[in-house]
Amino acid sequence: MEREAMEFDVVIVGGGPAGLAAAIRLKQLATEQAREVSVCLIEKGAEIGAHILSGAVMDPRALTELLPHWKEDGAPLNAPVSEDRFFMLGESDGFQIPNWALPKCFHNEGNHVISLGNVCRWLGQQAEALGVEIYPGFAGAEVLVDENGAVKGVATGDMGVLKNGEPGPNYQPGMELHGKYTFFAEGCRGHLGKQLEAKFNLRDGADPQTYGIGIKELWEIKPEHHQPGLVIHTGGWPMEPDTYGGGFLYHLENNQVAVGFVVGLGYSNPYLSPFEEFQRFKTHPKIRGFFEGGKRIAYGARALAAGGLQSLPKLTFPGGVLLGDDAGFLNASRIKGSHCAIKSGALGAEACFAALAAERSRDELTAYPEAFRQSWLYDELYQARNFKPWMAKGLKLGSLMFGIDQVLFRGKAPWTLHHTGPDHAKLKPAASCRPIAYAKPDGVLTFDRLSSVFLSNTNHEEDQPCHLQLKDPDVPIAINLARYDAPEQRYCPAGVYEILRDGQGEQPRLQINAQNCVHCKTCDIKDPTQNINWVTPQGGEGPAYPNM
Repeated sequence: MEREAMEFDVVIVGGGPAGLAAAIRLKQLATEQAREVSVCLIEKGAEIGAHILSGAVMDPRALTELLPHWKEDGAPLNAPVSEDRFFMLGESDGFQIPNWALPKCFHNEGNHVISLGNVCRWLGQQAEALGVEIYPGFAGAEVLVDENGAVKGVATGDMGVLKNGEPGPNYQPGMELHGKYTFFAEGCRGHLGKQLEAKFNLRDGADPQTYGIGIKELWEIKPEHHQPGLVIHTGGWPMEPDTYGGGFLYHLENNQVAVGFVVGLGYSNPYLSPFEEFQRFKTHPKIRGFFEGGKRIAYGARALAAGGLQSLPKLTFPGGVLLGDDAGFLNASRIKGSHCAIKSGALGAEACFAALAAERSRDELTAYPEAFRQSWLYDELYQARNFKPWMAKGLKLGSLMFGIDQVLFRGKAPWTLHHTGPDHAKLKPAASCRPIAYAKPDGVLTFDRLSSVFLSNTNHEEDQPCHLQLKDPDVPIAINLARYDAPEQRYCPAGVYEILRDGQGEQPRLQINAQNCVHCKTCDIKDPTQNINWVTPQGGEGPAYPNM
């Protein structure tokens, strides 16, 4: 069956804050200039917000620029930050750093504790009201290129393909969506964004991207433990001093608290489990009291791009642009990215609208990176550029030097530090590392992976090709298990990867439980041999996050 094709002025892949902001800004400009601009946005989740997971504390600056009346129009920013607390934790104690001693980037006055998923649902409503065509449940599976080598759009994935690759009884071919320009806003480690970086050499001259994995739970807690707008960040335990990581507790409205932990994926010990470190974090005396008598109601995980300014790829290529965390627009020092994503989407839209008004198509939107370099977003990322390189040198030295960078030089030190290599290359052989003993979950405060995945509402049709592809099926045992003790068993927060030994004397084998996958992309990033390739499953599948 041949694929049908639909034509639009702009095709946007991804219904997160960047893609939705771009769609809204395009339609705003079209209305102001009385021009017709057709905009199509596809989202692989079953609905807008289904795959969105972030902390999150939101700086409303970019949202206010995009939609000045967001408060009157009911945007779900209902918990203004009421108090900041930053703790440095030891194994059984900790101390609060006075707010006056914290660099400005750690202050949250004027920000809001939010569910980014709910904010995206609201942004989707604003976009549809402006005439954007939004199609949830359709995954961008293939980049389409015209005869001149320019991107001309995307194809959505085929539906109803069986595990053996043959069309099933409910087979439907994907659609081709053609645009004069195509925006890629898939979030961190985008499936198509990764291909575009390789095809158009977008990473030439850029530092390697560095990543983290954020693991999060949503709890309903007792009213006496709840303080709307309270923001807590932590450093130190349970991470070793040479490993980047930290925890957070964000108090939303309605007695809900988001608790999470971020582990930098540049860690070296293959025995480390980010999921177990998160569970351990909740047991600290400074943290566990919030959850006494409470109930866990949601779980999820997502990788984040934290390399900052020096890790940004080239943002444009013939026919399209990268937006949001598909490019790496996140300010790791502020522990925020949604405002960066919204601003990048708006900047891309403005460059695109000017090109459409000039009757251009499928060229490079060079006005987009030029506008970025003149924007407050560039200034913010420039001031934060040395955060992750300093923190890679260890907690104590990194904190001291970044404090000097921010307080003495106000983020404008006359040097820029660089990232030394990709995260996947930093694992050490298991033989040279110390195993980590993790306590068994108690089912009250700490939990196992499978009960956690249940709360993510993850679902995949089992009779379909596995979306976690191995380039070489022998590598997981011959190299990953033999050299690194199969770290995929531990870095995956969803129990997707298991080493099975069926009987005495039997050769071990890797089992991939793809139906558990929460689309965090950690395996695609951290696999030491880069043998795992995450591709899109059928549209609409994966997690269905509520309020995350």
